Amino acid sequence: MSSPGRRRRLIAAVAALAGSALALPSPAAAQQQDPQAPVRQYPNLRLSGFGDVNFERTTRDDDGENFNLGQLALHMISELSPRVTFFGEISFSARPDAGTGSPSAPGFNVEVERMILRFDQSDRLKVSVGRYHTPVNYWNTAFHHGQWLQTTITRPEMIRFGSQFLPVHFVGALVEGAVPAGGWNLNYKGGIGNGRASVVSRAGDPGDSNDSLAWLGNVFVKPDRIYGLEFGASAYVDDVTLGGVSGSFDEQIVSGYVVWHKETPEVIAEVAGVRHDDPATATATWSTAWYAQVAYRLPGDAWKPYFRFEHVGVDADDRVLAAVPDLDMATLGLRFDVSTFAALKGEYRTWRRTPTGPREHGGFTQLSFTF
Repeated sequence: MSSPGRRRRLIAAVAALAGSALALPSPAAAQQQDPQAPVRQYPNLRLSGFGDVNFERTTRDDDGENFNLGQLALHMISELSPRVTFFGEISFSARPDAGTGSPSAPGFNVEVERMILRFDQSDRLKVSVGRYHTPVNYWNTAFHHGQWLQTTITRPEMIRFGSQFLPVHFVGALVEGAVPAGGWNLNYKGGIGNGRASVVSRAGDPGDSNDSLAWLGNVFVKPDRIYGLEFGASAYVDDVTLGGVSGSFDEQIVSGYVVWHKETPEVIAEVAGVRHDDPATATATWSTAWYAQVAYRLPGDAWKPYFRFEHVGVDADDRVLAAVPDLDMATLGLRFDVSTFAALKGEYRTWRRTPTGPREHGGFTQLSFTF
């Protein structure tokens, strides 16, 4: 097993590569930082991957006790020129209906999760087009489809893959950059693109579902004087058209977060509010969600206990989010880094879907890895 310091450097390097293509330095900047580096050849392709295998036992009658195969996610990055970079992410997910129907359903769903072409003018200005994880909150851009990257087994419910509460994916164009701002290190992102599809858990991949594009803005700071601290806010505006429902719903999403990146401790807290204006009733609804997560890397660098509490509250009159259940959930877990690139996680969760519903419990285990 590698030393704690070396493991942390390797984990940071892999997380920077696979976690977000938009966080990578430009090829031109890298060459300027090390003039002695070998001359780069274009295009050049690098591939990394992630996988996970899970076991759970819950009090739910429909689940009980079972193993399940998590996602296989492949990340690819290719520099096309000193200032142009391509990033792609493809996932393979097991289907519960595999082999049924006529013709029979395949065993796995294949999804293009991200496909981004980015031009780097400088650190202050980068322009990209493609399919993103929407920068509508912190978790969605910090942690992607590789479960090894995140401390916990699952994402918070508010930004779970397949959830309807927040738009996880976004197809369009994005401008971003960072400025020193007197040591505050101000970062910004602004985008325009297709909003939610008529199935609100999906992005408008083939085109927008109506004639109104979505707009988003995101700002965050990483002050020099308090190294490890990051905080920011996001706003998102769109019109949502539902299948079989006349008219469109005005949608506004606002969110904020604060993060302490150091692992002794690690702290992540977020809150988001979603407003929908209903064309049929001319009324506005507000739905809110939040979570707070705390973790601590123990001496020796292998063990990391953590705790998260999360809440989702959906307005009873919100027709866009009608299928999203309320939730109060507490998660207590422990991560053990088996090696530099593999982690074993165990969690106990207790949750309630409605204020008067039964409280459920479950134990969950995951082996996640990167390669």
